[in-house]
Amino acid sequence: MQKRFERNLRILCYETQMGNTFGRIFRVTTFGESHGAAVGCIIDGCPPMLPVSQEQIQKDLDRRRPGQSQISTFRNEGDECKILSGVFEGKTLGTPICVIVENTDQRSSDYDEIAKLWRPSHADYTYDAKYGIRDPRGGGRSSARETIGRVAAGAVAKIILGSAVTLRAWVESVHSISMPLQKDMPAQEDIDATPVRCPHKQTALKMIEFIKKARAEGDSVGGVIRCRIEGLPAGLGDPVFDRIEADLAKAMLSIPATKGFEIGSGFAGTRMFGSQHNDIFYRPDSNSERVATRTNNAGGVLGGITSGQPLDFKVAFKPTATIAKEQSTLSRELADVKVIGKGRHDPCVLPRAVPIVEAMAAIVLADALLAQKAVRI
Repeated sequence: MQKRFERNLRILCYETQMGNTFGRIFRVTTFGESHGAAVGCIIDGCPPMLPVSQEQIQKDLDRRRPGQSQISTFRNEGDECKILSGVFEGKTLGTPICVIVENTDQRSSDYDEIAKLWRPSHADYTYDAKYGIRDPRGGGRSSARETIGRVAAGAVAKIILGSAVTLRAWVESVHSISMPLQKDMPAQEDIDATPVRCPHKQTALKMIEFIKKARAEGDSVGGVIRCRIEGLPAGLGDPVFDRIEADLAKAMLSIPATKGFEIGSGFAGTRMFGSQHNDIFYRPDSNSERVATRTNNAGGVLGGITSGQPLDFKVAFKPTATIAKEQSTLSRELADVKVIGKGRHDPCVLPRAVPIVEAMAAIVLADALLAQKAVRI
């Protein structure tokens, strides 16, 4: 009896550590590997009677899909989604929503060599250390192709947030090239005007040429994505451990290739005095009860709860780990070997990561909104 209890406890602990599900009320589980039959998501906790269509989800997936431009991977996937459950006649049923995207352009033979070694800065070694087995084709489960399910779920989350909330992300810097400081939210058409998704055209052109040069040299580059959300009510999020910025940080740092998160003034705030950093409350309209702050160094969050001011944060992305330059590494037998990256990879992940950042932000906020509504019932 004791042994059975211990075995069941081990199984329970293992299942809860897999990390494939995100959220508390609006719960998203993603599934699939890069070169498997399909990838996708299951969304649980979505309210009924919401208008959801494949076309709405496809719009966001098209912004994430590969093969968009000369600065993205040449893998040519249409990423056409199918809703398998949870939606009837264009309305959500309140039951689990399953969305899948079939993989159609795999070149698994490109990965025969890496099955025997650990690529620098990839998850090959850590997956072997944890599971003792991995799917080496395209990186398997550790591939950014997993984020298709996140973007699909994010499209549904945006519907929950409603038209009163405006959520946009854009590329602020690539390597050492940064756009001028943007105080206000840029227009969506300016963000999407170039394939690098930087709203400042002159800077965008410099970024594009820089990424092309890195690719031509067999290298890769990283950078920073900024995200801003306007129209949120005050009161979303919880104190202490479930602060809204903590949930956002976890969401953003769960995206492949992310290495940093900061909200509001972030690290720059450490070089300010309190008298400079404090956001002063005032009433912008004496005839209303609306409360605002003259600055937004807090990034729209106070005490872990949204203040009603714009939510403003940044996410840092490392250079793509797979590069076409020879590097030293170890084989699974611990022998010294050389490796040159094969397969089709982005020389810079940022342009295609913009809709992923938006999706994860929408998922966090939809979850918080549903939780707040439950509190008020």
